[in-house]
Amino acid sequence: MKKVIVSACLLGEYCRYDGKTKRVNGIVDAYKGYEIIPFCPEAPLFGTPRERIALVATETKIKVMTEETKKDVTALLEEEILAFCHKHTDIDAIVLKSKSPSCGNQTTPILYANGEVMQLGDGIATQIFKKKYEKIPFYDETDLE
Repeated sequence: MKKVIVSACLLGEYCRYDGKTKRVNGIVDAYKGYEIIPFCPEAPLFGTPRERIALVATETKIKVMTEETKKDVTALLEEEILAFCHKHTDIDAIVLKSKSPSCGNQTTPILYANGEVMQLGDGIATQIFKKKYEKIPFYDETDLE
């Protein structure tokens, strides 16, 4: 059976930072016949609801920082995402949440330290997934609307 990784919030799970969901009904229909593997690296680490995170450019790299407390959570998220990849090696497609600091695909705001948007890029999970699943097609919910 083919397998697809899907951002859990798009499947209706209440796992977003604000405790809400971003369910897209067409995703399950679009992937009938696939094993759907829900994915959210933030909820298991930080709970729901939680402090919002953002990608912030520093002098040396882009870090994942909590917005209010300014805590660097990059390493925690990288470990969570890599563990997920290790468990799910045989994947046929990936559908992620646009604009998410974890899952955005060229739609995630990357901020300067002052909070202004520097550019749009990939969320931390998307960056890792593109290396681990380099031949797999990537989509976000806007591709299915």
